[in-house]
Amino acid sequence: MRDTPAAERPRERLIRHGADRLSAEELLAVLISRGTSGAPVREIAQRLVSEFGSIAAVGDATLEQLKRVPGIGPAKACQIAAAFELARRCQAELAGDARADLSGAEAIARHVRPLVVERQKECFFAVLLDTRNRHIRTDRVSVGSLDATLAHPREVFDAAVRDRAASLVVVHNHPSGDPTPSDDDVRLTRRLAEAGRVLGIRLQDHVIITPDRLYSFRNHALI
Repeated sequence: MRDTPAAERPRERLIRHGADRLSAEELLAVLISRGTSGAPVREIAQRLVSEFGSIAAVGDATLEQLKRVPGIGPAKACQIAAAFELARRCQAELAGDARADLSGAEAIARHVRPLVVERQKECFFAVLLDTRNRHIRTDRVSVGSLDATLAHPREVFDAAVRDRAASLVVVHNHPSGDPTPSDDDVRLTRRLAEAGRVLGIRLQDHVIITPDRLYSFRNHALI
């Protein structure tokens, strides 16, 4: 960055023009803050996007995956993970009233869709509800591959037990655009429903979402 005119450096451009005028890679460079002796910060930001394929994919990466990129150590990896998690939580709040009734599949879909916009991997969420079906919190349980999502009952119900949720709705996206459940989706739903009965935390629904469609297990009498 020393060879880049001061006025063209990402941080200075943000100060002068505002964050909305910067490219995604420039914003990532501002977040990373400093480069290394071997690479300027903007080059590291470019490596990240190149390695994972998109900004959204960078946000899905684990700490270990981020640290494999040259120039990204534990501190920078934590900064990146924290920033993307804050963005996801902001999207969730903007999706609607945090204490709104989220018992219906349509309301659940509206709440979760902003969290999976343009995601090319399946993301699995647990939406925790109180006794009046009001939102407590939304946990991202896992990020799967393009064709499979892993969600063990232990991870799904962990936060629900800690936060004393009365019930929960699990949600995941189908990047293919077809919300029809797979056989694995059906088996997982049955497994989670049984775990909920044992724990006394009812699984209200399993909702599969795409940008413009949804599938509700409850509406199809499968829960």
